[in-house]
Order: sequence, then C-alpha cells, then structure tokens
Amino acid sequence: MKALVLSGGAGTRLRPITHTSAKQLVPVANKAVLFYGLESIAAAGITDVGLVVGDTAEEIREAVGDGSRFGLKITYIPQERPLGLAHAVLIARDYLGDDDFVMYLGDNFIVGGITDLVDEFRATRPDAQILLTRVSDPRAFGVAELGPTGRVIGLEEKPERPKSDLALVGVYLFTPAVHEAVRAITPSWRGELEITHALQHLLDTGADVRCTIIKGYWKDTGNVVDMLEVNRTVLETVERRIDGEVDEASETIGRVVVEAGARVANSRIVGPVVIGSGTVVTDSYVGPFTSIAENCRIKDSELEFSIVLRDSSIDGVGRIENSLIGRHAQVTTAPSVPSAHRLVLGDHSRVQIHT
Repeated sequence: MKALVLSGGAGTRLRPITHTSAKQLVPVANKAVLFYGLESIAAAGITDVGLVVGDTAEEIREAVGDGSRFGLKITYIPQERPLGLAHAVLIARDYLGDDDFVMYLGDNFIVGGITDLVDEFRATRPDAQILLTRVSDPRAFGVAELGPTGRVIGLEEKPERPKSDLALVGVYLFTPAVHEAVRAITPSWRGELEITHALQHLLDTGADVRCTIIKGYWKDTGNVVDMLEVNRTVLETVERRIDGEVDEASETIGRVVVEAGARVANSRIVGPVVIGSGTVVTDSYVGPFTSIAENCRIKDSELEFSIVLRDSSIDGVGRIENSLIGRHAQVTTAPSVPSAHRLVLGDHSRVQIHT
C-alpha cells in the first residue's frame, strides 16, 4: 500500500504567510503541519509516499528530503497547477500503479493518526473508504449523504443546500478502481476535478464506497483561526521539559518546553508553551497556547495564544494575542508623537473634544 500526500495549493486563506512559505510547513507546536501527517502515515506501516508539490516544491523538498527521517521513501510528483484532488490522483497514476493507496491532504491535522483506518481498509478492502466528521457549516466542504443503513449514497462538493452535516475529512483510501473514475469525470464549475465527483462516479457504477465517522479531533489548517486552534490542541499534550537556560528571576508554570539553546531571563512563562532553540525571552510574559520557533527575540512584551515563526523579534509591545507572526518579522512600538486634533470647522460650529 502506498500514500499520496498533497502538498501543492496556494494557501490563499493563510496569506500573507503563504506568499513566502508553503502552508503545509507552517509550524504547529514548532513542527510543520505536514510532518504530523507523514508521521501518521509511517505509523500506519506505509513506507512509499508520493508527495504532490506545486509552486513551493523546492521549500518542501528542502524540509522533507528523501523521507528517511520519517522512515519513508519519498517520490516527488510535480503538479503545475492545483486543479483538484482528483487531478492529483490522475497525475500520480504511473507512481501509484495498481497498488491500493491512502490520499492525505498535507494541511490536515487528525489527532490519533490514521492507523486504525488503514487497518480497517486492509481488512475489508472496499473500492473506496472515506472519513467523515460532523461540522456546523457543511457548505464549505465536500458533503456525504448516508442511507438508512449508514451506507454512502451520495456526495456533493460545497453544496448550497447540504443534505447532511457530514463533511469529508482530508483522508481517503482507494483501490485502483478510482483511476477509471478520475478519468471519467469532467471539471466542476470551479475548473477542478473534484474527488467528490470521482467518488460519486464510483457509487453510480456500483462500487463499494464505505465511510468512517470520526468523533476525534480534525482540522483543516487552511486559515489562521484553525491554525491557532490546532496549535492549542497539540500544546495541551506536551510534557514539561526545560533543556535551555532559565534564570532565577524567571518563573515557569505548568507544561513549558524550553528547548536546548533557548534562554529565558526575568520573565514569566505560563504553559502550555514551547520555546524553540536559540530563542531569547527577556523581561516578558508568555502565556498559554503559545509556540515560539527557533532564534526569536522576545523583549519587554506580552504574548499569548499565538504562533511566532523563526527568526522574528517582538520588542516593547504591551500585549499580543490570537496572532500568527511570520518568519523574520519585527514587531516594535510605534514612535511617540504629540497628541493633536486637526479640524476644519464651518461657521457657528460647536465641537466637544475629550482631553
């Protein structure tokens, strides 16, 4: 069995971060989202992975390499443009051959991994197996309709009037039967080859499409709000570890990780928090659910429920929260200017100004 991991896409909902970085490499608890997926695939006993890459191919190649650090063998599959999930299957045909495979969206996060799902598929081997979860607004997702017995009877992509609240999670398992289906469909109104249409084609031709409804945690980390929420979830699982330097004037409370080479001086750190190697925190407060990557400088500032990427500095800022700060960013106080009001008033005006 192989894996097909999708790591193309423009990441428009994470801009401006993704103007200069692949969305799959934005860190959660100081580890790229993509790495969690690759680790889940390796844990499920899959070693051969086709990694579909687009405009950020070089950055992903540099981060992932040949896959040996994950116990995987990576084959890179270039995709000129992100033309839909089914298009990714189409261009990976030669790599996949006649093997069963799991398709995993590289920006998705699933607590607990996919081992049980892969084991179930190997044991029963339907033509396709999909993962579903209940969502509050299914109009933003591919949506599955189930029959009275719980079998999949229909699928739609981002419907205006969803027939259920069951959204497709970004993990799919297929036999080679899917290859005929992706060749049979045509682009949607979005100009993409939708995997929901390929699944519907399988259903229409009598194929066995099964589903698993997950009750655990799943997130598509495609926007800042979800990225911060995933960061919070992962940080809740970290164990306290102080490998770096924390001086006597500092206080660390709860699940705090200070990596080797990091330094905390005259500061208060309230976990869960991760502070990366080479980072220096001075005269500051870092509050719960915050990840600070390597080689950052935090001075005379307050930071909470945020992600700070590597080589960034925050200096003299009263308080930052619910924020995602990119690489090499600099956040400082604005220069003080005289307070003044500028007015153009007509005749007989009456103005009240608070001073």
